[in-house]
Amino acid sequence: MSEGVAASRGLDEASDAAFRPFAQGIADVVFVSVPVGSSELQLIVALLVACALYFTVSFRFINARGFPEALRLVRGSSDVSTGSGEVSHFAALTTAVSGTVGVGNIAHVAIAVSVGGAGAAFWMVVAGILGMASKFVECTLGVLYRVEDDDGHVLGGPMFYLRRGFAERGWPRLGKALAGYYAVCIVLGCLGIGCMFQANQAYVQFRGITGGDSGWLAGRGWLFGVLLALVVAIVIVGGIKGIARVTSKIVPAMALLYLVTGWIVIVASIDRLPGAVAEIVSGAFSPEGASGGMLGVLLLGFRRAAFSNEAGIGSSSIAHSAVKTKEPVTEGFVALLEPFIDTVIICSTTALVITVSGVSANGLTGVELTSSAFEQVIPWFPYVLAVVVILFAFSTMISWSYYGLAGFLYIVGRSRTAALIFNGVFCLFVVLGCATQLDAVIDFSDAMVFAMALANLIGLVVLAPVVKRELAGYWERRGRSSVAS
Repeated sequence: MSEGVAASRGLDEASDAAFRPFAQGIADVVFVSVPVGSSELQLIVALLVACALYFTVSFRFINARGFPEALRLVRGSSDVSTGSGEVSHFAALTTAVSGTVGVGNIAHVAIAVSVGGAGAAFWMVVAGILGMASKFVECTLGVLYRVEDDDGHVLGGPMFYLRRGFAERGWPRLGKALAGYYAVCIVLGCLGIGCMFQANQAYVQFRGITGGDSGWLAGRGWLFGVLLALVVAIVIVGGIKGIARVTSKIVPAMALLYLVTGWIVIVASIDRLPGAVAEIVSGAFSPEGASGGMLGVLLLGFRRAAFSNEAGIGSSSIAHSAVKTKEPVTEGFVALLEPFIDTVIICSTTALVITVSGVSANGLTGVELTSSAFEQVIPWFPYVLAVVVILFAFSTMISWSYYGLAGFLYIVGRSRTAALIFNGVFCLFVVLGCATQLDAVIDFSDAMVFAMALANLIGLVVLAPVVKRELAGYWERRGRSSVAS
């Protein structure tokens, strides 16, 4: 190493050492460690599963019978995309999927399988299928109760269907309280789990492929954070339309890249596939598998990814509310594809790769275990994985910035100044995420997710009859339209 390079490295490390305490101090002020016991986690998981099962049965397995309609709408073969709104069905779906498909699809699936065995994958798929019904209900409500401001921007999500829906039922004060409570939770939660954690993981992966602790990026987390924040800022200043333009291109590409690579590994080990499937199914009903499956859902959902598919959380209904449609139910159909893509397809691919590879954990977990499984067939996969993780993290950040902004504007009122302030703060926390210890942030963010889920589930159960009426009316109008044509 030349003297000039060495001096530059020393200056960068000194700058990072000076910036890190400052960044950590801000994080400690904003985020307070909130310990969450296993009993609270199990209660929230139980409520989410119970509600998802209730909606599945109550809506007569809309998860399955609504699937063809969802595909029809996403393909654009529909005459209902001309109503008020800002984006197409496909753009709304990709924006919401970009918020759910994140680092957890790679890292936390590996954690669940390594801790609970291959049977964990079975319960993830079950959770994803049941979650499709919850997603249908909350995203239908998001469009049904959305509002449009003077500039033509559409505002929707749990804040609006809690306030307006409960007011219709004669409980305006309760609805207003739950809506405000949800808005505060999503603003604070997005800065942690949808921003700092994602930025931190992108930095860690990129640093890993550039030499790790001895590479040129070591000690330059703040620099990586600044560059990442600039890219995020360029996208989010365009609002939902700008975000949708980016996600409609990134999401299909990043998902396809990961899936193709994963299935190359699976096909290369095709002789092990029957045994791997048998191991997953049999392990799901063994004591080890059952507990592992619950832990998998727990880790994918509450820990570090705000639920793998966010079904029951309500956050993605904010993105779906911006769709152009005259029929609220149509976006409910489109939204049920989200858990299917995120959990049933992508998470299952990760689990199958790990299982067919036969790789032993041996102390490895998270991304390291997934990377090790891929390396059995593709030695250079860590580079591909780094690209995938960065894309996953970036797409999650830009979607969650929109969710947090919606909550912030609900609290303070909609204005350009307020939007600029929030976007500036969000980008600052992107930088902080690359230069702080995230334990306290993650604990706090998890607590916010729990709070969001509780408020949202109350609203979904209370307003489910409204969705039933909308669905019945939609099928009736669709029937008349088919006869007329």
